[in-house]
Amino acid sequence: MKKFFTKEIQIALVAIVALVVLYFGLNFLKGLSVFSNSNNYCVAFDDVSGLAASSPVYANGYKVGVVERIEYDYERPNKIIAIMGLDKQMRVPVGSHAELASDLLGNIKINLVLSDNPLSFVAVGDTIVGKIEEGVMSKVGEMVPAIEAMMPKLDSILTSLNLLLADPALRNTLHNVEGMTANLQQTSVDLRTLSASLGRDVPSMLRKADGVLDNTQQLTANLSSIDVAAMQANVNKTLANVEEMTQKLNSNEGTLGLLMRDASLYNHLSATAADADSLMRDLKQHPKRYVHFSVFGKKDK
Repeated sequence: MKKFFTKEIQIALVAIVALVVLYFGLNFLKGLSVFSNSNNYCVAFDDVSGLAASSPVYANGYKVGVVERIEYDYERPNKIIAIMGLDKQMRVPVGSHAELASDLLGNIKINLVLSDNPLSFVAVGDTIVGKIEEGVMSKVGEMVPAIEAMMPKLDSILTSLNLLLADPALRNTLHNVEGMTANLQQTSVDLRTLSASLGRDVPSMLRKADGVLDNTQQLTANLSSIDVAAMQANVNKTLANVEEMTQKLNSNEGTLGLLMRDASLYNHLSATAADADSLMRDLKQHPKRYVHFSVFGKKDK
């Protein structure tokens, strides 16, 4: 039995299948839908630098489609039309516009800015107004002239800063600050030690102070209980007696007064003392005259 497919037919079928797979594979890699399940909308831009087919389209940060192709509008010069393929469930309200934006990596995308119109929607195939988003990169570009004007000042500031850092006085100051920090740390340690010591000793000191206060209060109570008037009267009476006795001693009246003022008593006492001294010397020189003592009971001749 002869084969139904010859080698030539088999090769042709394989080539056709390969072309179909290649087509759908390329579209898939570009981000395009393999099977048409999207609605096409047009966006008119003045400049589409960086935009390409398969660039993503976002609405409120969510990807709703891709750019299928880009065409130049020869009827309206300086207008470039980007055909977007959006999900069929996506409806664009009238008054919405599309913005061409780029991220920090330079990737270009289209952001749909939807209007607040819940009743009227853009028809499929209609053209949407396109704008260039004033994002971070455009603001950075606007800041470039100001940055360029600041560069000389920054260079002067950096030069002054280098001179300041090279000054030996700054290094000495930093060393002094380091020493001050060490001293402050030591002071902090000493203060903590002192605080701990006070926390340990102050209660006992307070107890001693309470005892001293108690003794002071007791002494004050004892002093308040003394009859100062009576004591003063006794002192005055004693002083009066002493004064009276002193007057009597100074006068010739009484025994003490006579003893203190009569010179004959002094003379008699002096003579008595001289006689006693003479007697003692004679007693030492001639003891036998006054003491008679014998072992055998005989008297000395």
